[in-house]
Amino acid sequence: MLQTLTTLGEAGWFSDFETFLNADPSEIQDSLGNFVGDHSSQQTDAWLESLPIFKSVARHLLSSKPDSQNYSILLEYRLPYDSRRLDCVILVDGVVLVLELKGTSAFNQAGTDQVSAYARDLRAYHRECHERTVIPILILTRGTGVLRRDGGVTIVTPDRLNDVIDQSLSSPGGTIPSLDEFLADQAYCPLPTLVEAARDLFHSGTIREIWRARSRTEPAVSLVTDLAQQAAKTQTRHLILITGVPGSGKTLVGMRLVHAHFLDSLATARSGGNPSVPALYLTGNDPLSEVLQYELKKPGGGGRTFVRRIKDYLSRYTQNQQAEPQEHLLVFDEAQRAFSPEKVADTHPKWDISWIASEPELFIRICDRMPNWSVMVGLIGDGQEIHIGEEEGLSQWRDAVQNSSNNWTVHAPPHLQDLFIGSGLPTVFCPELNLDTEIRFHLAKDLHIFVESLLHGNDEHNVAELARSVFAPEDDENNGLRFYITRDLPIAKEYLRVRHENSPEARFGILASSRDKDLTNLGINNDFLSTSRLKKGPWFTEPSSNPLSCRHLESVVTEFGCQGLELEMALLAWGTDLIRDGGTWNVGRAKRYLQRGRARPQSPFQMRLNAYRVLLTRGRDGTIIFVPPLKELDETFEYLSNCGIPLLRN
Repeated sequence: MLQTLTTLGEAGWFSDFETFLNADPSEIQDSLGNFVGDHSSQQTDAWLESLPIFKSVARHLLSSKPDSQNYSILLEYRLPYDSRRLDCVILVDGVVLVLELKGTSAFNQAGTDQVSAYARDLRAYHRECHERTVIPILILTRGTGVLRRDGGVTIVTPDRLNDVIDQSLSSPGGTIPSLDEFLADQAYCPLPTLVEAARDLFHSGTIREIWRARSRTEPAVSLVTDLAQQAAKTQTRHLILITGVPGSGKTLVGMRLVHAHFLDSLATARSGGNPSVPALYLTGNDPLSEVLQYELKKPGGGGRTFVRRIKDYLSRYTQNQQAEPQEHLLVFDEAQRAFSPEKVADTHPKWDISWIASEPELFIRICDRMPNWSVMVGLIGDGQEIHIGEEEGLSQWRDAVQNSSNNWTVHAPPHLQDLFIGSGLPTVFCPELNLDTEIRFHLAKDLHIFVESLLHGNDEHNVAELARSVFAPEDDENNGLRFYITRDLPIAKEYLRVRHENSPEARFGILASSRDKDLTNLGINNDFLSTSRLKKGPWFTEPSSNPLSCRHLESVVTEFGCQGLELEMALLAWGTDLIRDGGTWNVGRAKRYLQRGRARPQSPFQMRLNAYRVLLTRGRDGTIIFVPPLKELDETFEYLSNCGIPLLRN
């Protein structure tokens, strides 16, 4: 019988096959309409067209499968923590069928990738799908006789649908998931975005349990937790360095640490009788801070954020050197990007010259003023230095601890051993402190290796081989990342709109390099005036109804505005500031860095590579690279194509 939505998960209709077949179409349509709420006449027409197709499938299975009386069907199944609705999910023997309808007779890449992503996310994040086969099927309702495969998706017309389902169920299956189990609370737990994780923390004090993310990050969290407790007990000071590839969960680790409940018991009395604040998350990433503050000041958001700007924190405790910090544990995001003394001087021009030092030196001095004990956690990502003055690297942290008047113990992953050889510092090397697996990119393995190979100009054949293992090869159930290349901007925009037409909360937008000087002529406004005025909070978080939303595909964010943040998909406009010329990368056409202040770029070329590394790794679901149809970019387009990035089709 039909289950009530008050007891289980979210779907417009869910029942066994018999109940579904006996229900009047108007009853089903009313249930779907009440669930979806405000919907268009086109949506109503789509439901009327789809019901005969789904009923045909149910009748066929009831007549051909002995256990089919225990099969279930869900219509307009809304993924928890998400806005996406799946047209139809059918639960059968050991198999979950995902059926998506498109009112067309023609192949569409966006539609294919859409249903592929549904299946991928069920496999990755739904408890009832981990041990079952998930089969995505795209149904073209306006055609006949169509049957093909693309990226693991079967594309079929209604007249061939039952044949495809029979083939999918030809092998002996496993157990049939029940509706109760499938729709149960916490059955589906996807990896949250950074903003979603922050929202979770303020609403519940925890980040939702994600089996894949937790398995990768828990060892680091547990180790730092133990070290903080040890520091409080023994009254000692510790520098902890955590490394990880982009998307490996470093930020999630940092968030969990500053909100760890155990820290509450470690609070101590401060001057004035106020207890200490256990921990604080510090970032030099102004857009990250801006976006989080904007989101959390919305109704229900909490009105504040655990993130503090590095610049503000340093100003407070450097200008008042007698002030006693309120924290015991500091988390420094992107610690390898800490400013050099020259950049600090440029950033704080009114400071007394005697105060000037590198950011690591200043933070260690502040930690030295924390009564009794302190822990400094540095989150380190490779190749993310995009600002002048960020190129000194981790040696600044080693030097800062060496110069301290207190005794510090360093904890670092083994691959940083060379950094501390001969330093005389007590150092403990812990494998748990290296997060070497991407979790941001929906099971895509080795994306960072592919991007690194691409930017280093490695042999095209070898890069293409790597691409085949990263970008969802045919019939690969464990992958789902999509990279495409195009020279047609309208095609790229149309793909993104169609791909996310049923996902109003999905974030997609245009990214571009800050150093390119040709994109503005193509309507891609990456100039300083446009990007500096952009309000990044609304751009990253607001829906399509807000003209400032990234979903309008008008405003542009550069590497400075997107670092540390993420989109479902990114549209990267490749600029002439990094072009292939004679088989090598060339930055000769890039805007020059203005020589202001004391800090100078050590390698403008490397900073261009770093910028594109950031830009290429912002999309959780993938990236569309738009290479403008300029002669100067012809070789770049050919190179990217030869490296295995497929051409985006209509």
